Formats: sequence, C-alpha cells, structure tokens
Amino acid sequence: MSTSRLRSSLATTMVTTVQMVIGVVFLGVVSLQAQNFPVERQLTNAPQGHLLTNIGAWSPDSAWLAYDTRDSLDGSVFNGQTIQRVHVANGEVDTLYRSVHGAHCGVVTYHPFLDQVVFILGPEDPAEDWQYGPSHRQGVIVDCNNPGFGAPLDARDLVPNFTRGALRGGTHVHTFSSDGKLVASTYEDALLDKLSSAPAPVPSHEKNLRGISISIMDVPVRVPMTHPRNHSGCSFTVLATKLTDNPTQGSDEIMRACEEGWIGVNGYLRQDGTRERYALAFQGTVIGRKGQPVVELFVLDLPEQIDQLIQADSSISGTATTRPSPPTSCRQRRITFTEDWQYPGIASQPRHWIRSTPDGNNLLFLARGPECVVQLFCVSPNGGEIRQVTRDKHSVASAFSVSPDGSQAAYVSDGSIFTVDIASGRSTRLTKSTPQNPPRPEACLFSPDGSKIAFIRTIEGHNQIMVVDSR
Repeated sequence: MSTSRLRSSLATTMVTTVQMVIGVVFLGVVSLQAQNFPVERQLTNAPQGHLLTNIGAWSPDSAWLAYDTRDSLDGSVFNGQTIQRVHVANGEVDTLYRSVHGAHCGVVTYHPFLDQVVFILGPEDPAEDWQYGPSHRQGVIVDCNNPGFGAPLDARDLVPNFTRGALRGGTHVHTFSSDGKLVASTYEDALLDKLSSAPAPVPSHEKNLRGISISIMDVPVRVPMTHPRNHSGCSFTVLATKLTDNPTQGSDEIMRACEEGWIGVNGYLRQDGTRERYALAFQGTVIGRKGQPVVELFVLDLPEQIDQLIQADSSISGTATTRPSPPTSCRQRRITFTEDWQYPGIASQPRHWIRSTPDGNNLLFLARGPECVVQLFCVSPNGGEIRQVTRDKHSVASAFSVSPDGSQAAYVSDGSIFTVDIASGRSTRLTKSTPQNPPRPEACLFSPDGSKIAFIRTIEGHNQIMVVDSR
C-alpha cells in the first residue's frame, strides 16, 4: 500500500473511531436525559388541600388513598373539614366524614384489614378555654361503608375521680397494630396543660409532657357527663410511656415520647428466641451527660395478654395534679446512645416516625451522617450495632415507609422519589428531579401490595396526591 493510501486509511479509521466514541457518549447522554422513569400520575385535582398521613393512608386492598383537606401545605393549620378518599384506578372521590359545629378533622389512617378509618377530630363548639390543640382533640372511627357517622375512639374524663380507661386530654396520629386489636397515638394532658398556664400559683403539679397512649379496641368506656368536654369511647385507653419532668443527666429517663411505630407484623424475636408480640418503637428525649436534650430510639414492650392493660390498678388514671401512670406490664427500653456522635440524636428534620421491617428485625430512623447529610439508619429492637443504610449525596427530605416485603424503604431526596435496598444500601431514583417543586416531606408511602408509592406535590397552590410505580 502506498504511503498516501495508508495515511488516508488511517485518517478514515480515526474519524470512524472518533464518531463511534462520540456516538457512544451521545447515546449515553440521551439515555441519561431520557431515563425510563415510571409514569407519575396525579390522582386528585380539586382546588383544595389533600394531605396524606405518614402511614396507613392506603386501604388494605391498595385500591384507595385516604386523606384530609387541610388548606396549609404542611398541615400546620388544623382547618380541614372533611376526610376523603380517592380511588387509585379511576379517580373517584368519596367523602367519609364532614365535621360540624366548628370542629375540624385530619390525620387519617386505615384499619389494617377492615374498611374503616380513624382520624383526629378537634372540639365541636370550640370555646375560649377549649380551642383546638394537642390536649383538646380525640380519635374518631368511621366505617367507609357507612360514611358520615363517627364513633369516638378514646374516652375523656376531666373530673376526679377519673374513669379507668379514659384519659384527660387529647390523642393524635392513630395507628392500628397489625391485628387491629390495639391503636397507638401520642397524648397530651388537658388538666396539667391548664395548670401550667394558670395565671395564679397552683399547688405543685407534674408537667404536661407528650407521651404515647394505647387504646384496646372493643372495650367500651362509659364516662359520666360531669363536664361538657367529657365523652365516652369505644376503647379502653392508657398512657403507656413513663415520663419524667426533670430527667437525670445521662440517664434513660425521658421527658417526651413521640413519633412511634409498631414493630413487625408479629412483633420481634428477643435475643433468647422468644417472641415479643406487641411492641412500639418511638423517639424519646433524654438529657445527655453534657446536660443537653438528645432524642434517642426507645422500644415499648406491651403484654401479649392485652387484658393486662385493662386490669391495671387505679393509678393509670392519675390525679388532678399528676399524669396517668403506665401499667406495670408496659416496659420501655433505650436502644440508641448517640451523644458522642458528631451529630448526636435522631434527626428532627424532616419530621419522621420510626418504622420497622415486617419481620421486626430492623428499626429504621433518620440521623445526620458525615457532612451533616441526613441518612437512613437501622438497628435491631434488641439494641446493638447501628448500621447506616443510605449513603446519598443529598439528605433524606421526608418521612419514609418500608415496603411490604421489607426489602426497601421509600423517601424523598434531591427533588425525587427514591427507594433504597435496605440490605445493600443501593438507592434508585424513581422520578425526575424537580427541585423547583419537589415532592412534599409529609409522606412517601408504599401501597400494601408493594406496587406503588404515594406522595404529594403542590400544584397551583394546592397539595395534590400522586402515585408512581415502585418498579
């Protein structure tokens, strides 16, 4: 071959090679830009609020999503007047409950296998001394096949001697155990709250501290109408966490218990191989060795024979100046000790609730990892080593949920819906990044059949419900 022909052949080969390389790079860019995300669908369209609760928003058959209609985007203004649900396949909307007499309603969750929902109801006929607030609300249950008729969940008795099985304040975020026999909620005490805000000195009294209550279903409690805010309920309710006004530094005493979640579908296995059937994980605020509040992970073990909660002594009702006492069969344990971490404690933002894998082996929570990025962590309900699950560049930016098979968690990050494989820590982006209008932080919920994830976007000034296939 002549020198000129050789040069020409080499030049052609180089051009072809460059074109191939450019083509590969170009195809890579096209592939990245046109990544095959699952289709995101908008389910609601009405010009009103649509707010999902952080758990239990799906019906047991994955056909419906229940929500409330608070106007404020984050739900901080409790002004919703209806509990509704939308059919995921056809967009049909049902109104399940409409509040009356100046009351408002919200924070709805489904029963695990019945077509029922439970939600918060604020005061009817609110008065100057009884407005909506943490200690002035109650749980209400509605049968979806008989909409509009609400049955009070928890009873209230504000007059000594207090009725056993009734509390003296308000409950919030009601979640059923997997068998539907128990309902967990947070609780604040109206009597102690009033004493704390009284203008004149009052005798020594305990503080109103947020705790966790347990309602035993189908054990009705009748309360005498000796106070206009008294009411009966369809369950027997107790304060289940032990709270301390002034915790000792470095101790496991807590002054706040909240953001709870049931552990496992059938509880969890203790280290000795026996099963703890009913247990909750929650965030408890301790006072660390350095004198600063630290939020740690706690477990609340409940008796397997739940009638032990009903047979507790009269101290479960409290006095006019003291909190109700938890039944002696309730045992709370501290799981994490993070005061010496670079960023101690469970993350306060985003607000989130402790979640468990269905087998009960792992409790998941958010904390700040290296470079102050909020990541997902897990630990056994028996304690021990804490393992970092996510290792994303961007912080987890929402409450999260765990898939029904326990393999994944769903959350918001970097303006997208993500899933993470809990075992390997491999994260997958499911929706395009939309930093200008990211999915909202309140909820990111796997459906009970595991096929979809529900979340919220703000569209034209209103929260709207979206779903995306979970792959």
